[in-house]
Amino acid sequence: MKIVLIGIQGAGKSTQGNLLSEKLKIPYLSTGHIFRELAKEKTKFGRYVKEVMNAGYLIPGKKTLAIVTEYLKRPEYKDGYIMDGFPRTLSQAEFFKDGADRVVYLKVSDGQAMERLRFRNGEGREDESPAAVAKRIESFHKFTEPVLDYYRKREMLIEVNGEKTIEDIYNEILRKINGD
Repeated sequence: MKIVLIGIQGAGKSTQGNLLSEKLKIPYLSTGHIFRELAKEKTKFGRYVKEVMNAGYLIPGKKTLAIVTEYLKRPEYKDGYIMDGFPRTLSQAEFFKDGADRVVYLKVSDGQAMERLRFRNGEGREDESPAAVAKRIESFHKFTEPVLDYYRKREMLIEVNGEKTIEDIYNEILRKINGD
């Protein structure tokens, strides 16, 4: 099964992705994690990724497509995956048309996301400064909300209230992906 998790930063995608991965026995892949690892590299591209992320912008679509496509060629993803953070734009979704069986939208208000990230910011991630998070939330509304409509029209979108408890969200996702 190929599951895509969509939501603004702080919606709980990584929490749910890891729980679902364990339960469904399919690997979890986060583009945010991939990009944070690339940003650590002492290369021109690594510095570029770090600068873009720290400013709160998205890595350009073609670069993201190339990186994700390359990762999904790995043998561990041939039987399915749980993808977090991709697709983020309509053109990525159209390119990735066979990349998902179910798309789960963790719906969280901007205020709730900011509050969650405020608590999490003690982890010291550079890409979670208030300005970067605000920019990323703005980008979500501008670029990713059309992706939701794309999957909604294809009857693949599962909307979940991401402001419930972790356990309630997890159980609702499981129910909905199994068609209950």
